[in-house]
Amino acid sequence: MPLLIPPSAKLLMIGDSITDAGREKPVAEGLFDPLGRGYVTMVEAVLGAFRPRNQIRIVNMGTSGDTVRDLKARWKTDVLDLKPTWLSVMIGINDVWRQFDSPKRAEIQVLPAEYEKTLDALLRKTKPLLDGLVLMTPFYLEPSLKDPMRRRMDEYGAIVKKLAARHGAVFVDTQAAFDRALEGGHSAALAWDRVHPNQAGHMILARAFLEAVGFDWT
Repeated sequence: MPLLIPPSAKLLMIGDSITDAGREKPVAEGLFDPLGRGYVTMVEAVLGAFRPRNQIRIVNMGTSGDTVRDLKARWKTDVLDLKPTWLSVMIGINDVWRQFDSPKRAEIQVLPAEYEKTLDALLRKTKPLLDGLVLMTPFYLEPSLKDPMRRRMDEYGAIVKKLAARHGAVFVDTQAAFDRALEGGHSAALAWDRVHPNQAGHMILARAFLEAVGFDWT
């Protein structure tokens, strides 16, 4: 399969702390490694090394702590005004996490119905302006499907899969990618808190993204 993202595309990647990964603010792109220490930088590095003639421009607009509500609040300035031709979205970890680490604070929790409705509305508004859309699932590095937070995260992943089909987006199942990695070791080797990946974990995300958009490692 050829690379779906064409030469000279402007790929904007948005999400929470996993995407942010210490990026520069307000807009992360250009010289001196502004894209952070995570999968976004790894995607840029691979494309730059193996597809240098394609000149794909990557912008990182991840913001630590974000839920889909926060994405909605900054969507105009951080997505629409920047006029990407391709957009990648990975959101949902905090929407789920707040239900478990802050169970008494219902006002900061984004339940599945709101999550789906909000993300769907953002995609409906934006998809006609794009040449391509990528939706990445949220994830939790817990192999037990019976774990309450893992079970809840899988619900949000299923919503992302449904929305990807609805909007004709490239679908990246990050949870499945991590599950394969966890067959050979403990989650602590990839993410100390089962959420924020180390460099190996970010490479798993980068590889899952690249393979979904048709990058041929050979």
